[in-house]
Amino acid sequence: MIPLRSLVGTGTDRRCLRLPTTMPSGCDGYNPLVRRSRTGKGNQGPVVCGQARSGKNEEIEVGADAKAVVQGIIEQARDELLSLSHGIHGYAETAFEEVRSAASVADALDRAGFSVESGYGGIPTAVRAVAGSGPLRVVICAEYDALPGIGHACGHNVISAAAVGAGLGLIEVADDIGLEVTILGTPAEEAGGGKVLLLDAGAFDAAHAAMMVHPAPFDVAAPPVVAIEWLEVSYAGKEAHASAFPEQGVNAADALVVAQVAIGLLRQHLNATDRVHGIVTEAGTAANIIPALGKASYMVRTPHLDQLEALRRRVEACFEAGSLATGAELTLNLPNPPYSHLEHHTGLAKRYRRNAERLGRSFYDGPVPPVSTDMGNVSLEVPTIHPFIGIDSLPAVNHQPGFTDAAALPAADQAVVDGAVALAWTAIDAAADTDLGEELVALATDRPSKT
Repeated sequence: MIPLRSLVGTGTDRRCLRLPTTMPSGCDGYNPLVRRSRTGKGNQGPVVCGQARSGKNEEIEVGADAKAVVQGIIEQARDELLSLSHGIHGYAETAFEEVRSAASVADALDRAGFSVESGYGGIPTAVRAVAGSGPLRVVICAEYDALPGIGHACGHNVISAAAVGAGLGLIEVADDIGLEVTILGTPAEEAGGGKVLLLDAGAFDAAHAAMMVHPAPFDVAAPPVVAIEWLEVSYAGKEAHASAFPEQGVNAADALVVAQVAIGLLRQHLNATDRVHGIVTEAGTAANIIPALGKASYMVRTPHLDQLEALRRRVEACFEAGSLATGAELTLNLPNPPYSHLEHHTGLAKRYRRNAERLGRSFYDGPVPPVSTDMGNVSLEVPTIHPFIGIDSLPAVNHQPGFTDAAALPAADQAVVDGAVALAWTAIDAAADTDLGEELVALATDRPSKT
């Protein structure tokens, strides 16, 4: 349990936030903190200390002080954050290849005073950066992998820059409000399950909350996130001259055709919320050669993790039909860990939305198509939020080239700053609000041990 007084102290002995004399617009009269030297020296501005405060009034005032400080710092770092976002956008590095992107994130956090570990958990492009003394521990995730062929068509450059921005602000108030903040660079979200691997490596073991923002055409506080599993399919046939000796061949491409027809017929009998989709990646080399190798990559999605296996087995049966019909030998692999559905923490999601609305953002409350992410796996272990932040991309939507372009335009740049502030403010709410903080700690205490 984390009573507020254990975080900020009481009476005249409580910790005080130090604010400089200049104010950004929109701070309601509070002054932002200029970045402090990690030695504690330098211009720290006047101390803002009033009379002793207690209860909810103290929580509100301390939280408001910290939010003003954080917003000022993030606004001051705008150019640095946008440079980071645009740099990662230009690198467009795919899963587990995000060498320059990860290095850029690590460098920004190191210069801000975080304790940074690159290659965390044995993953070369994972980064873990920690600051603050706790006791409440919040992890903010920074994704930076791009999509093959179309770059940052899911806007992960915005995610990583917003996470770094939240870190730059929170490091200056973490000790004052009783917060330990971790910025976790998580590779391979599009495929590879970086967060699943980091879960196994213990990156979230001590966390009380995990959060991130994700670009989309519009803002959504708690978007639907469904479970997903990948299948890699390979058929081994036998070459032959397609005209002279076709009877001597075993057609691996035909096996793929049979399987795809079977999947198409299967869709009539699936739940409306299920998804099956994929591509053929290899199906022969010349029209006059019976294809001896056929390959495909498929995905299956269900609303809940527990439903994945049943759907996957039905789809596997379609691929088995292709083998049976043609005689081609089938090999099925599951190349990535399955991603879970995501369970948003209601209290954190409400506070994130309220904070983002204070920044002038508007939320869409209509029906939202489901997506999948390895943040879902995190949500089964740690109270989590994964809100969408709009980048004004329409008519382009995620995974279209137009969305890649939009991810480096002014609306996406504003999403970097707004996302950073809203995430940081939500972390402050978790630390300053006694009821919320105690709930998060209690959930962590109730978590089953991995040992």
